[in-house]
Amino acid sequence: MESSDVELDLQRSVQAVLRELSAQAPALQSNRGMWRWSLHKKVERDPGKSPMLVRILLRELEKAESEDARHIIIPLLHTLMYVLTKATGITEELHRRTYAFCTRLLTLPAPYCTIALDCAIRLKTETAVPGTLYQRLVIAEQNLTSELYPYRERVFLFVDPELVSPSVCSALLLEIEAASGQQTPEACMRHVVSHALQAALGEACHAGALQRKLLASSRPALEGYFHAVVTAVEQMAREPSPSREGHLERLEEIYCSLLGPAVAARGRCGGDSLQDEPLSVPLPSPRITFHLWTDEEQLWKELVLFLRPQTQLRLSADLEALDLQGLLPDWELARASMLSTDSGIERDLPLGADELLAPGSPEAERAGLQRKGGIKKRVWPADIVMPGSWDGPPGLHRRTGRPSGDGELLPGVSRLHTARVLVLGDDRMLGRLARAYRNLRKRETQRFCLTPRLSLQLYYIPLLAPETSVASRRSELGELAAFLGRADPWYEGIVNSLCPTIHKLAEMPLSLDTSQTVDPFILDAITYYVRMGTQPVYFQIYTVKIFSGDLSQDPAEDIFLTELKVKIQDSKFPKDSFSPRRRGVAEGPGAELSICYQKALLSHRTREVTVSLRATGLVLKTLPASDTEVSGPTLCTPTAAPDTDHMCLKVSVTEIVKTSNLAGRSFSVVTNTFRTANIQIQSQDRRLLTLLLDKDSCRTYKDVVRFEVAPCPEPCSRTQKSKVLGLSSHQQEMERNKAKAETKMRAAVRARARQPGENKKQAAAATTLPSHPGCSLQPWDHSQVGVSPR
Repeated sequence: MESSDVELDLQRSVQAVLRELSAQAPALQSNRGMWRWSLHKKVERDPGKSPMLVRILLRELEKAESEDARHIIIPLLHTLMYVLTKATGITEELHRRTYAFCTRLLTLPAPYCTIALDCAIRLKTETAVPGTLYQRLVIAEQNLTSELYPYRERVFLFVDPELVSPSVCSALLLEIEAASGQQTPEACMRHVVSHALQAALGEACHAGALQRKLLASSRPALEGYFHAVVTAVEQMAREPSPSREGHLERLEEIYCSLLGPAVAARGRCGGDSLQDEPLSVPLPSPRITFHLWTDEEQLWKELVLFLRPQTQLRLSADLEALDLQGLLPDWELARASMLSTDSGIERDLPLGADELLAPGSPEAERAGLQRKGGIKKRVWPADIVMPGSWDGPPGLHRRTGRPSGDGELLPGVSRLHTARVLVLGDDRMLGRLARAYRNLRKRETQRFCLTPRLSLQLYYIPLLAPETSVASRRSELGELAAFLGRADPWYEGIVNSLCPTIHKLAEMPLSLDTSQTVDPFILDAITYYVRMGTQPVYFQIYTVKIFSGDLSQDPAEDIFLTELKVKIQDSKFPKDSFSPRRRGVAEGPGAELSICYQKALLSHRTREVTVSLRATGLVLKTLPASDTEVSGPTLCTPTAAPDTDHMCLKVSVTEIVKTSNLAGRSFSVVTNTFRTANIQIQSQDRRLLTLLLDKDSCRTYKDVVRFEVAPCPEPCSRTQKSKVLGLSSHQQEMERNKAKAETKMRAAVRARARQPGENKKQAAAATTLPSHPGCSLQPWDHSQVGVSPR
């Protein structure tokens, strides 16, 4: 095929990708992501097309920049960077043009400037030292041993068997196993050596002879070539001013030692034209481990197993006592306790005749300040501060890590491991993941073994059941995926489009032959997502404190990520332990509720609002329901929007309004919405509530009389927790005493209410007191509660 025909074919494919990004036709949306995948496959099968494709993509990006068509900049830039990472033979001029384009994007708002900065940093190294991006990616993902680049990455794919069908689980597992069977460590080392030499030498590299030599080499010889290439690339990339010419000289020496001076010179002079064509060097898929979600502790266990082999080999003597406490199974045994029956202060102990100390002596003064060893505590380094979070605010991450950019949380300990946790499912799975993430953070405040050396990143692929793929159910169980799709068209086209494709894969007949070379679309799309998703999106987790009708039980605590739904039960609370219905309130549908919340204002000022109303249900949502509620352009991620939009709850109350006319009493239903960050709701007329967290039937709380919702606080360390624990237990004791006092008072009021005369008036007045301490009941005010979307 002539060069003009090749360029025309590539141009058609790029235009198809652009139409896919811009069009809203259902016919194009059903196969979204397929054009991008086929474009990468064309270049992978014929690497000689890579420079031509880079020129076409650069031309389209510059055109989009001049026309201010920002919705296609990020998808095309990701496609271009993926081609530059995999390709060989890219000239220095194309690298510099791409770098200049990324620097021009730095003047745009987020996320364009952040993505462009990340690409520019990587391109600066790739321009001077070609092949660096490919080499580092393969070493980290395949866990190849290298002292100069000791980073490790792994993708943990979690699927809940209760939410995903067995056929889908089997199809994904077989596709992962088929790809991993073709990626041996020897093959990956050959790919690294071949790619580095072809990228640096270009047309002077005799690709056919190089591949035959590497295939015929033994394992020790292959490891020697691999370490020589890695050393040359990493040493040049770490220099302050790396030189492309110096890098070329080093790799020419390795190339001559591989093929000999005669073959190397023939390759530089031209040689056989058929053998001088660049050969395809595939980019292996990352190591993906498939896990069925069984319990919330499974996430922490898998991360510990990921760290344990390398950690036990690399720990120094100074850090062993600090770090192995969370990895060894006998961690609790390291805390040696001694039972003491005295005060623990040595000066309070009875002294013998030979233990008398002279008053005023240094020994006597020092003895008065010493404690007897009751508990041997572990000594932490003085300059260690517990981190506030892992990688930014707590939430779901959609990004790939920069292994060298995480820094050191502990002196001498680097974050050499990156765990990419990928979950498949709907909003219910995300709720369970949020609980596991919070438990993991709590455990880290006590053990602190994963945080210093592990970068944790969370990814999400929506997967709804086929029967729930209609628009109504999709909007219910896929709210977070829809929000990410509105915020980022790249996520909409690459990730949200995988749901129907995965179900099609599950319907296909299973093939047990893993020896054949296949092009798995779903695995390639997952790989492309975890590698190129560079923009994090954070979500606020909310905690709910639930009070049941039984005052002897302690309140339960749980968290939710997307939604909390409140329903009114038909049953009522027993009369002997709850306040009677207030006089003047007509019996009707729903329940009488007392709502106290802090209104969300743009000025972030504190404004408490308390209302009393009759409602049939409430829904508390954490995500905006439509594009009109997202401030700024659609492409802006939640991190770029004000906190008022995405760091507050949207509460929808279904209120029952009573009207009286000549025909009698009637009830109408009105839905009121408002925004808040903290809210307290209590039932007033003995109606019990049912709470449903994150649309998950397994997380249902019944017989609830009151609950409180607030942003989930950061888990505190052990020393802080001991102080807070004493305060919270004191507060709980005060609440129990106050509840018992209110119960006794109401019982006395009911006893006096049975007596005639003025005691009835006093009892009726007592029943109108607000049951929530410190909150005065006010009539429903629509002007105060309603918050119009911005």
